[in-house]
Amino acid sequence: MKLSLKSEYAFLALFELAANSGKDLLKIENVASKYGMPAKFLEQILLQLKRAGIVKSKRGANGGYALSNSPVHTNLADVIRVLDGPLAPVNSVSTYFYEHSPIEKIPKLKDLLLDIRNYTAWRLENFTLKDLL
Repeated sequence: MKLSLKSEYAFLALFELAANSGKDLLKIENVASKYGMPAKFLEQILLQLKRAGIVKSKRGANGGYALSNSPVHTNLADVIRVLDGPLAPVNSVSTYFYEHSPIEKIPKLKDLLLDIRNYTAWRLENFTLKDLL
């Protein structure tokens, strides 16, 4: 697993949304300028997260973005899966994106990669936005 720039920006934005949880909605422009990221790119990222139910938005002058759930209920694994796909290093050890792969021909190597996938998934599934605050 390698995080894309999209996921890195998403985590910065989600950190801001978590820190602001329960307050006014955040504007894309404010988050983008704070971290020096393109506002249009951040908008695309937040729209993906909205479709996945991780964030919600409101249009208009008083609009903006907020988390859909409490920061304690949003884990990092879900965000990565939405934006970057599987947590597994190869698809043949992925839970949600399984496909056969050549690595299956070496069972001990596949088992090692499965152990890595399992630890990575466990760690990211048990680390929430609240833990970032």
